[in-house]
Amino acid sequence: MNTLKQLGCEVLELPAEADLPDSVFVEDTAFILPHAAVITRPGADSRKPEVESIIQALYRHIDLRYIREPATLDGGDVLVAGMNIFVGMSTRSNQHAVDQLDELLHDDGYKVTGVQLNDCLHLKSAVTRVDDGTLLINKDWVDTQHFEQYQLIEVDSSEPYAANCLPINGSIIYPTSFPKTRIKLEALGHKIVSVEADELAKAEGAVTCCSLILDI
Repeated sequence: MNTLKQLGCEVLELPAEADLPDSVFVEDTAFILPHAAVITRPGADSRKPEVESIIQALYRHIDLRYIREPATLDGGDVLVAGMNIFVGMSTRSNQHAVDQLDELLHDDGYKVTGVQLNDCLHLKSAVTRVDDGTLLINKDWVDTQHFEQYQLIEVDSSEPYAANCLPINGSIIYPTSFPKTRIKLEALGHKIVSVEADELAKAEGAVTCCSLILDI
């Protein structure tokens, strides 16, 4: 939270929800576009109630759109890179979600594509946006054929969980745990702001997981 403030963000901290222990991972309940927030329908039944508090937090600030049954979608499976939206075909997100997103966002110019995963919970464990033309990626965990138009920065082979980064206001929030991949990012001119994320990593969480970033 302090790092976000240091990078110029105004932070709205939501109260803890004791009955929803996974609710710290707010990214799974929504994803943010410039003109709208899409409220998801998490794949785990125990997490579906989490969306209510997120709706209350967001509706004053941005237009809301909704994923409906039978679709399931975790925000951690959604990668937005320019006008392309990639959805991880994981145990939490299904083809119905891809179809609904295509219908919801087609008129806005977005292309929605389902992407196969290997050995990870969410798409953004395997690939995240550095900027609209660059992605940080673990090629062992995701089908790369959909990303040929992007510059791909591969994680160091000794750091398989290193593909999750959070770009904010010209800097990239990045875990201290992946120094070799950090060197790759810095060598390409990216400004890194390091944070400790070891506790989040115990639940395959990372730096994108605990915030929803609005540009308003």
